[in-house]
Amino acid sequence: MTVPPLDRSTIWPYEDGEPGEYHYGRYRNPTQSAAERALGELEGGEALLFASGAGACTAVVLAFLQPGTTIALAEGAYYGTSVLFRELETWGLRFVEFDQTGEPPDGVDLIWLEAPSNPFLTMPDLAAAARHPAPVLVDATAATPVYLRALEQGADYVLHSATKFLTGHHDVVLGAVVCRDPGDAQRLGDLRGRTGIIGSPENAWLLQRGLATLEVRMRRHTENAVAIAKRLTGHDAVEHVRYPGFGGLLSFDVAGGADAARKVETGTLRILNATSLGGARSTLETRRRWEGERVPDNLVRLSVGLEPLEELWDDLNRALSR
Repeated sequence: MTVPPLDRSTIWPYEDGEPGEYHYGRYRNPTQSAAERALGELEGGEALLFASGAGACTAVVLAFLQPGTTIALAEGAYYGTSVLFRELETWGLRFVEFDQTGEPPDGVDLIWLEAPSNPFLTMPDLAAAARHPAPVLVDATAATPVYLRALEQGADYVLHSATKFLTGHHDVVLGAVVCRDPGDAQRLGDLRGRTGIIGSPENAWLLQRGLATLEVRMRRHTENAVAIAKRLTGHDAVEHVRYPGFGGLLSFDVAGGADAARKVETGTLRILNATSLGGARSTLETRRRWEGERVPDNLVRLSVGLEPLEELWDDLNRALSR
């Protein structure tokens, strides 16, 4: 995959006195379009880029829902999604949480799944969601199109925090939505241009760099994470491990409660004690500080990176054995 040159232009000349395909950067630019085509090909739909994952979520709600409509949100999904939905309750949005491993509730207008959920790592029943009359969105940030092409399984929209695995180097903030229906993509693109929730050309260019290595990176994330999840499962200092069997994201509960978990997250040297996930460098953190009582106070989320496995395990095992 060849990454096209970066075009930072904000304006382009009219063609015979009329705006051409590109005329003003708030609507689209060549670098962005190239990245969207590349991601759309991977997912099997039409992709649009946004300023962040949260911006992509906001755009979906504003483009496709009305005041008084209800979202069925996967229970245990990324906490920031429910925080956003609560912020939008003043505009008439409603949401209910449900167990995404089963049937979605009746009487909802959009089903919002996460595959896998963050940080509980449950996988949705996509077949059950597809049978529901409401449109289905799948946040596939942690799966990526390497492990899940949700549009092929009945989803209408796929969402990514492209900040994470798609770009893969902790140097981009970017969101993406991929639509199955070209008409939905047009509507979403129109709203993006009017609201200005658009990703920068630089970040679109970096996304193309990330997509060029996505498959090989995800395979390495998975190899490392499978091995670490297995070793954590048998560790005396670990009570419970959550891992879906693919990808680089897992979580575990440290024996001894919150104080013990705090010692683990501050006790690593190679693994960075930081938020976010999906980068080449491994990160870990306790999640209670952000998510409150919805998560155990000893839950540690680990994003397994691309470092040599034994170096990662030695670092983590040392922190667990403190």
